[in-house]
Amino acid sequence: MNQNKLLSKAEDVADEVLRYGKHIMPHLARLCLVSTFIEDGIRMWLQWSDQQEFIRTSWNCGWFLASIFVLFNLVVQLGGSAMVLIRQKVEVACGLLFSIVVLQTFAYNLVWNVQFLPRCLSLIGALLLLLAESRVEGKRLFAGVPSLGDNKPRNYLQLTGRVLLVFMFITVLRFEVSFIQIIQNIVASALMVLVTIGYKTKLSALFLVIWLTILNIYLNPWWSVHSHFADFLRYDFFQTLSVIGGLLMVVSLGPGGVSMDEHKKRW
Repeated sequence: MNQNKLLSKAEDVADEVLRYGKHIMPHLARLCLVSTFIEDGIRMWLQWSDQQEFIRTSWNCGWFLASIFVLFNLVVQLGGSAMVLIRQKVEVACGLLFSIVVLQTFAYNLVWNVQFLPRCLSLIGALLLLLAESRVEGKRLFAGVPSLGDNKPRNYLQLTGRVLLVFMFITVLRFEVSFIQIIQNIVASALMVLVTIGYKTKLSALFLVIWLTILNIYLNPWWSVHSHFADFLRYDFFQTLSVIGGLLMVVSLGPGGVSMDEHKKRW
């Protein structure tokens, strides 16, 4: 009984947060989501020679092709991020940013990297949620037009996005024999399952946003490190921030039609 009261109180608090932040949250979610692409695009500019040399020596492709690779990454990431932020051609922007994720996965030989691959999948999930949001906005533009039923592509985009998004948390679970760590892993795993199946979705996603934000600041303090290691921490920080943006998108949009929350409404 006390558990139900506690859960009900938590849902009331989450509803209050959503009510006061409903106009800000979608903008904040988009900004967080594209932050890793903005950071990487700027890094391509500031470290042009280093990036060019790395690609040239790794792939033995020559100066010209290496330069094209760096330029493509710079222009597409900054351009695609700008399109998302000003909400112009968002579907095209998502396709461009998706191409960057795939291209860098192969270009930097990260396909079998057990730390990078879950993050990559989470980033793709966040982009799918952004794509789903653009479809929601498109539907609102024609609110007076009769609907032929549920928007199934959007619902499945939200489902796939939710499932991929939780892969990020696999990389932050720590299998240590300590009471606090075990409890933390159990709670995080439970929240991941709830977001995946779409049960108490907004509340669960909001808790994950808070938890992941705290972990990100604690594990990736790139601003306090004065060595080459700061680049790796900064990369992880902004990738995690993009996943936080995806979770904020879940909080803002809800779970979609393919979820337990939606089925409960029909019971």
